[in-house]
Amino acid sequence: MNEGKKGKPFTFPDSFILVIGYIRYSFHLPYRQTEGIIKATGKSLPGNPPIYGHICKRINRLNIDIKRDRTDDEDDDLIISIDSTGIKVTNRGQWMNEKWNVQNRNGYLKIHVAVDIKTKEILALEVTDEKVHDGKLLKKLVSNVSDSREPNTVKIKSVLADGAYDSNANFQYLEDKKITPGIKIRKNSIISIRNNRLRNKEVKLQSNKDLLKWKRKRKYGHRWMAETAFSTIKRTFGEYISATRFDNMVKEMMIKVSLYNLFRRI
Repeated sequence: MNEGKKGKPFTFPDSFILVIGYIRYSFHLPYRQTEGIIKATGKSLPGNPPIYGHICKRINRLNIDIKRDRTDDEDDDLIISIDSTGIKVTNRGQWMNEKWNVQNRNGYLKIHVAVDIKTKEILALEVTDEKVHDGKLLKKLVSNVSDSREPNTVKIKSVLADGAYDSNANFQYLEDKKITPGIKIRKNSIISIRNNRLRNKEVKLQSNKDLLKWKRKRKYGHRWMAETAFSTIKRTFGEYISATRFDNMVKEMMIKVSLYNLFRRI
């Protein structure tokens, strides 16, 4: 690839670096072991295989995009499930905490996702620290799902979420976007003139004795598709993050979610 070339040598494309990242996170490898695998299996690569430091820098510079264009067999009306879960920022086990009284002072990450209940693919992802409330991310997740699809071809029909997303601001946003809410209202909710009109309507529907009828109508049981995605990601890639900087943590989660979506399509 570099034979006879003058000036800066050619570099490996981002797609090749992304495959290396897939290998690393699939087999839970450090960068040095990942370098060894590339050297052993990539003897036909042009030039010298990338070393572990180069792999680390290139992976953390990748522009990961989990969005994809819709296919012809997909429904025009999209129902998404929104939820969040925690990810440990270190793999230190309970033994270390109890034996040596070492407490994790770094907190944990929260990943907020919007999942297609039909394909179980993650359509939008946001990574924050543990201090960010779940309800604050609904607008951003729904907006990211809308931006990821071709305009005027796909409409978000409904958003399913638990009581953490119950707020007037979220109901107002869904009403403006003409999206049907599938949000569980808190038990102490009442109808008030200060509430959003759509939220008052949901309070009236859910306060009746026939709550199961509302759940079947809104397909509220499919909200667990987000929990299914969380369980798959944690069982496949682990419940912790190996990166130490926040920006690199976000990049690592994007690669893992990208690989999870690839597995779902296969």
